[in-house]
Amino acid sequence: MNEGKTTRNEMKFTIPLQPITKKNSQRIITNKKTHRPMIIPSKAFKEYEIGCAWYMPRTEAIEEEINVQAIYYMGTRRIVDLVNLHEALHDIMVKCGVLKDDNSRIIVSTDGSRVKYDKDNPRTEITITFKEKLWKKIITKVMTLDF
Repeated sequence: MNEGKTTRNEMKFTIPLQPITKKNSQRIITNKKTHRPMIIPSKAFKEYEIGCAWYMPRTEAIEEEINVQAIYYMGTRRIVDLVNLHEALHDIMVKCGVLKDDNSRIIVSTDGSRVKYDKDNPRTEITITFKEKLWKKIITKVMTLDF
């Protein structure tokens, strides 16, 4: 489980896995009911999504305005699309219950996000910054959770 850091107006946690996007190596399958083709994420992304769940903070889903700063440390120098990394991270945060949704009324910005290189320690460092009233709601919930 992630030993994230929580301060007065922000929550920090790290996902110690190689960041992966949803759009690379997507698979086309046939829907068994409709017999129509559909696109699903790659097997690598599904494994990444499952792995990320272990490192997500256990809190009530955030539904207030926040900034999600993500610093992606890639294990290779290959060029990667920051927007695709954000899409994957935000979708995983919704699936894991950290965010109520990833729309623009909740994630109002991703200021400070960037991609860096770290061959020996690929990871994603996330800082969620939120308003004062949201902080009080979250800290109360976190203090009552059993781990």
